[in-house]
Amino acid sequence: MTALKSLSIAHNAFSGTIPKELGNLTELTLLSIGINNFSGTLPPELGNLVKLEELYINSCGLGGEIPSTFANLKRMRVLAASDAAFTGNIPDFIGNWTGLTSLRFQGNSFEGPIPSSFSNLTSLTSLRISDLSNVSSTLDFIKNLKSLTDLNLRNALISGSVPSYIGEFQSLNILDLSFNNLTGQVPSALFNMSSLEYLFLGNNSLNGTLPNQKSNTLKTIDLSYNYLSGTFPSWVSSNLNLNLVANSFTFDSSNISVLPRLNCLQRDFPCNRNIPRFANFSIKCGGPMKTTADGTVYEAENSSLSAASFTVVSTEKWAVSNAGLYADRESPSYVETNLKQVTGTNTPELYQTSRTSPGSLRYYGLGLQNGPYTINLLFAETRFAARSSQTWESLAQRVFDIYIQGYRQLKDFDISKEAGGVDRAITKTFSVNVSENHLEIHLFWAGKGTCCNPVQGYYGPIISALNVVPDFTPNVSGIPFSTRKEKSRTGVIVGVSISVGVVSLILIFAVLYMRMRKDSEDEEVLLGVGPRPNTFSYSQLRTATEDFSPSNKLGEGGYGPVTRYAF
Repeated sequence: MTALKSLSIAHNAFSGTIPKELGNLTELTLLSIGINNFSGTLPPELGNLVKLEELYINSCGLGGEIPSTFANLKRMRVLAASDAAFTGNIPDFIGNWTGLTSLRFQGNSFEGPIPSSFSNLTSLTSLRISDLSNVSSTLDFIKNLKSLTDLNLRNALISGSVPSYIGEFQSLNILDLSFNNLTGQVPSALFNMSSLEYLFLGNNSLNGTLPNQKSNTLKTIDLSYNYLSGTFPSWVSSNLNLNLVANSFTFDSSNISVLPRLNCLQRDFPCNRNIPRFANFSIKCGGPMKTTADGTVYEAENSSLSAASFTVVSTEKWAVSNAGLYADRESPSYVETNLKQVTGTNTPELYQTSRTSPGSLRYYGLGLQNGPYTINLLFAETRFAARSSQTWESLAQRVFDIYIQGYRQLKDFDISKEAGGVDRAITKTFSVNVSENHLEIHLFWAGKGTCCNPVQGYYGPIISALNVVPDFTPNVSGIPFSTRKEKSRTGVIVGVSISVGVVSLILIFAVLYMRMRKDSEDEEVLLGVGPRPNTFSYSQLRTATEDFSPSNKLGEGGYGPVTRYAF
């Protein structure tokens, strides 16, 4: 056994501690213990494996600090240690592993900063570090890392500016510096790189305008939640995967139709601000419209979201925004379809599809009447295996944070854990006060949870539906202005029609009255010629003529029969 060169026990459900005797396998070049259910810490004896080149300890269940004896592992080329509860500082000695090509520290519990010694790692092609705490870092250490193809320092407390020398990294394909504290302008050099396809700089404090030019290679750009301004350069179009939500761009007749209704999702959320139209909304996330037994209509949200995209519905009632790329996953889908029956709910039809995201998924309520609201978020974990199966698939874990109006309500939310198992529905309810006519619900992956179980690149938030209702009696119609105008126009037409009808009737009666009055006056004139004779009523005439009996007829005159009568 001491001559063993490769040992992989990954993708099992092993538990217990790691035996220190592994340190006796001094010929090992590869050790993989990832995706297991171990406990405890890394044995210091593993520092004896001086020939080790690849170490996979991701999602293994271990925690604590990385032993100082690991400084001996100077032949290391690959270290994958994501989704493990490692603590303390990222070891400075890793900077001496100059042959390192891939380093992944995502979803750990490390504290910053990133060691400056990392500037020695000039052989790195993939560097992924996220979810750091306490002390910030700058990007100075990456200046000489020109072999990088994948640089992901997302949510890693990075401050300072984005250096323009990144534009010299001619092999860089993915750059993700989102959710940091970066300031200054976006270097135009980033938009002219021949190899860069994916650029994520969202959720920073960048300012200035968009670069005037962009390479044809760069097709996915997230610059959301910054302070960018000005108008759009000519390369901006709806054909790109482009997220520019929550900035301060200028919109006019020349650009407002380029990215439809993006103006509604700028920093001040101007659409229907101060003139609210709605007081509730319900969304069937990732699927078609559904109406539940209680009459609640969940509107369809099944647009084709991408790694950087947004959608505002035509009524401007609500919107959705996504930012994030599924790493190491080809042709990813941002919708999860479920064929299994979800339990613990009276509305299983709401869980047949779900919206997923590898990073940041936001839903917005727009044009809301101000006041207190209740938010219901509907979740179910439908892809993972049950824990009772005791297989490596059962160790899959989805962990993300939930923010409402920018404030974190839940950290490290685990759907299956909260629901008591997979394929079980759970609703998380929150209370919020809307004060500026808009609401933001944010599901955020900070880096924790398994990345590759049951398939490669499977992680991040997932949600089946959401429902927002007022805790007050609203006085808004909930009818879009276009419809309201049509209704108002109809009301005007009806009102005018009624008015015209009434006036017409009055005129008719006036004419009849005038004619009757004229006839009466003619009669008075006739009766007034000479001495006025006696006048008789119709009943008197009828009696006197024996009901106009023909026997009393004397003949015909110019105006009809002449009848004899006697009084």
